[in-house]
Amino acid sequence: MKNKERVNEFFNNAITKLKIAVIGDLMLDRYYFGEVKRISPEAPVPVNRVHRESMTLGGAGNVANNLAQLGVQVFAAGLVGADSNKEQLLTLMQAQNIDTTGLIVSQERPTITKLRVIGGSQQMLRLDFEQAGILSNQEQVELQAWLDKLLAQGLDAVIISDYAKGVCTPELCQYIIKQAHYQKVPVLVDPKGSDWHKYAQADYITPNVKEMGECIGLDLINEDEAIIQAAQEAMSTYAVRNIVVTRSEKGLTYVGRGLVLSDQATAREVFDVSGAGDTMAATFMSAVAGKLVLEDCLQVANLAAGVVVGKVGTQPIMRAELLESLQLANNNPICAKIASWEQAQLLIKNWQQQGKKVIFTNGCFDILHIGHANYLAQARNLGDKLVVGLNADSSVRALKGATRPLVDEEARAGLLASLACVDMVVLFTEQTPEQLLSVLRPDVLVKGGDYQLEQVLGREYVQEVALLDFTEGYSTSNLVEKISKLAKEGKL
Repeated sequence: MKNKERVNEFFNNAITKLKIAVIGDLMLDRYYFGEVKRISPEAPVPVNRVHRESMTLGGAGNVANNLAQLGVQVFAAGLVGADSNKEQLLTLMQAQNIDTTGLIVSQERPTITKLRVIGGSQQMLRLDFEQAGILSNQEQVELQAWLDKLLAQGLDAVIISDYAKGVCTPELCQYIIKQAHYQKVPVLVDPKGSDWHKYAQADYITPNVKEMGECIGLDLINEDEAIIQAAQEAMSTYAVRNIVVTRSEKGLTYVGRGLVLSDQATAREVFDVSGAGDTMAATFMSAVAGKLVLEDCLQVANLAAGVVVGKVGTQPIMRAELLESLQLANNNPICAKIASWEQAQLLIKNWQQQGKKVIFTNGCFDILHIGHANYLAQARNLGDKLVVGLNADSSVRALKGATRPLVDEEARAGLLASLACVDMVVLFTEQTPEQLLSVLRPDVLVKGGDYQLEQVLGREYVQEVALLDFTEGYSTSNLVEKISKLAKEGKL
């Protein structure tokens, strides 16, 4: 990062002041998750025993969802049908505080819906429910009026999310670009199709390699020279200002007037590339609207896309996840595990949505010893992620006396975060973790074996309480007493 402090400050705080409009093809993504253990006796096809169903925002909705999860104030516009899927889509948007006043209900077309069947972590089948068609004159007038009102009130950016389903007509795209530029608002286009004339004068176009090739009529190879030449040709032919090509494992390449920049992707386990382009576009445009330097905009967008390809299905980037990735990118993996309450809440919710079991335990952990390490390792083995609630210095003093802690909260948090079995550390100032648990809502609360179940505070906020025995012969209090005795005897 060229400016680490500016990037961190922006994504921690300033991003919540941004206002970005997303216009395009809105979709509802449905998922059936299950497991495959046999072949059907009726036909040579696998039988997927479904465990759960989920729904999320797709298409332009996924762009809007990514922005909302990052903390941006989002305004979405597009067509939906007069059907039950519209209601599901509205519910999902409103849950993320996405403004839905730009949604136009069509009586002729259904809400675009994609149904995916997942076996294990692999997509087995996709069913599309849609009826593509261009906007009517009345629908276009309504969308233009909606945009004009928002621009007059103040926007920081506009994103056109084109999935070639009919909303992003040449007339509407040109109207958006011209009106936004009149108000000095940048426009990013996530393109579709081979004719980019409708995107003329757009500030940023974000194709993948396949889309870049389609634009210039070539089966493009994913090599630097070929990508750069294709982007420069497209810029000349279609009068677009800047192009950012998403290149899978090779990261991103930016091509502007007389400037070429690249950011390499970090090696990650890839489960699903669905929506990675949407995440990149949303994160990049947020950074641009936040006036970060271009190199940082690219690196942050690349990091965000790298996170979502490790998820199953269309999933947005969470701000806490991005901040964690930024810490790791800045070579500070320990700090990346230390989270605020808000960050921890978002990450835990995301882990749980991925089907991961989140374990929570807490303590002072003043002078970390082998007893602590054994206890934490046992707790981690009960699930997939371990979150440690750590008493801040003020609460340790309230519990242990004025001479404690011996090790300050920053050092104690760093030591805990350095353990491989610990996935997150969250500080709290109260004497008990009850309030923290009411916010985080993990799956399992782990306490020491000296507790009785009815004594465990906060148990109503978890699904299960587990009691673990401590390793005999180890305690911080005993260590403190031993050190004090040796010091009095002059043996230290």
